Amino acid sequence: MKVLYLTKYSRNGASSRLRSYQFFPFLQSEGIEVAVSPLFSEKYLIDLYSGKKTSAVTVLKCYWNRFLVLFTVFRYDKIVIEKELFPYFFSWFERILLFLNVKYIVDYDDAIFHNYDLSRSRLLSFFLKNKIDNVMRYSGCVVAGNNYLAKRANDAGAKNIVLQPTVIDIEKYFVQKDVNDKVVIGWIGSPTTFKYIKNIRAVFVELFDKYDVELHIIGAKEDIGLGSKVKYIPWTEAHEVDLISKFDIGIMPLENTPWELGKCSYKLIQYMGCGVPVIASAVGMNKEVVKEGENGFLVTTHEQWLEKLIVLIQNQELRKQLGKKGRAIVEEHYSIQSKITPLITILNS
Repeated sequence: MKVLYLTKYSRNGASSRLRSYQFFPFLQSEGIEVAVSPLFSEKYLIDLYSGKKTSAVTVLKCYWNRFLVLFTVFRYDKIVIEKELFPYFFSWFERILLFLNVKYIVDYDDAIFHNYDLSRSRLLSFFLKNKIDNVMRYSGCVVAGNNYLAKRANDAGAKNIVLQPTVIDIEKYFVQKDVNDKVVIGWIGSPTTFKYIKNIRAVFVELFDKYDVELHIIGAKEDIGLGSKVKYIPWTEAHEVDLISKFDIGIMPLENTPWELGKCSYKLIQYMGCGVPVIASAVGMNKEVVKEGENGFLVTTHEQWLEKLIVLIQNQELRKQLGKKGRAIVEEHYSIQSKITPLITILNS
């Protein structure tokens, strides 16, 4: 079988790496030939992550190259599209694939339909509010990262819907045996999601007054004025597991908006893969991943954040117990090893 993945980014793009690239070695070991064609170039991605504005010429080149790739789809047995063929453009090309009887698979790990139906631009909302619904409906199969995304696909009239969470390669994750001198509370993310940490800054102001603990921030470097108890650590794919394994507590604060309902709790899955107990906002998929009192805690208010952090800071044995359960949950439900067979079934269907 030959499969063409039409991803949004190269491997350096988080969503593309997690939903597509990390599966390729496993698919190839099963005799499946994989080709991949990212929409956006490496230059675009570098500009995006560095906060630079990409030129219109660069974007147009990316779109033109994607257009040319569409003439090759008949060489493959299956086509997998990450989210959409052309962002902020009509679903004409997905419809053409349907007309040509190319029953593509489309994959979602985010509520990108809200780029359109909740857009502040009236023009964008008017013309594209149903775009992703159309892409879902035209597809042969929608692969959804959580139930919120799956429900949207169902409401859109998608013919086949498969729930496939964002997962980790559990063999690359390990439990840290060394004990930190101070309890380390950790978060991993990006500059765009750092706002969630800023939302609970007051929790750490109060916590740092009472306890000699550290907060490790991986992937963002904006100073939030909490002094030397906060360490800002650059993200790299090669070192992220080692950095997460040094956490004693992993946190995932969120806001409660339609956007957050589309998130797939990947941070929690990473923490749990390293045997780290978790505390998370009681929003969306977090409520499925976190089993209250078994692998962590769900919280909503400032007081709850503070209370649960203190509970885990004070109880090392409880941290170990919750972390062990979290690791077992990931092995069974949120690992590549547990999900590669369902993915192959999707490709064969």
